[in-house]
Amino acid sequence: MSKQYQFKLVLLGESAVGKSSLVLRFVKDQFDDYRESTIGAAFLTQTVTLDDQSTVKFEIWDTAGQERYKSQAPMYYRNANCAVVVYDITQSASLEKARTWIRELQRQADPSIVIALCGNKTDLSARRQVTQEEAKKYAEEEGLMWGETSAKSGEGVADIFTAIAKKLPLTAAPPASRGGGARGGGPAPRSGVDLNRQAGGQSGHNEACNC
Repeated sequence: MSKQYQFKLVLLGESAVGKSSLVLRFVKDQFDDYRESTIGAAFLTQTVTLDDQSTVKFEIWDTAGQERYKSQAPMYYRNANCAVVVYDITQSASLEKARTWIRELQRQADPSIVIALCGNKTDLSARRQVTQEEAKKYAEEEGLMWGETSAKSGEGVADIFTAIAKKLPLTAAPPASRGGGARGGGPAPRSGVDLNRQAGGQSGHNEACNC
């Protein structure tokens, strides 16, 4: 029998890495070249159907990346079941910022939180500064899920959210119909998951992206 689950998901990362564009692609399958920077945080929802026909509803908090909003971040990742920490594959500094966010989550978020490291803008691979090997090695060392996406082409976007939905401890979480954001019990297993092994989707494009 299919069940419904509900989880709180937060997106973190430096400004302009494409967090809002990722969410827009995931929720509405749209892309906008000229998205304004997020003020504070935006709230959206999207539901993923798993293989057994169970559904996972994500309550998504898309946080602002600018430094002046950083102090508000704990308000959004507190009690979050999962986090997607986004970096821009064309900006090495954005991976360093992602590492800072991950350290903060590991220190202050719920111990059972599922964390995915996401390299966005694969459509700009000609300008790549962060290699897959470097990011994957870091993710494996820290027990994170990892994948690359292009919010512009849609490549890998559904894969990363579906993989998170599958990794969340559904057996320990009460169905959403019984009330509120579900929590899983116990720490999540510390094993890196290479989402690109199962990622399908369209090939990227090389046009500039202002997401």
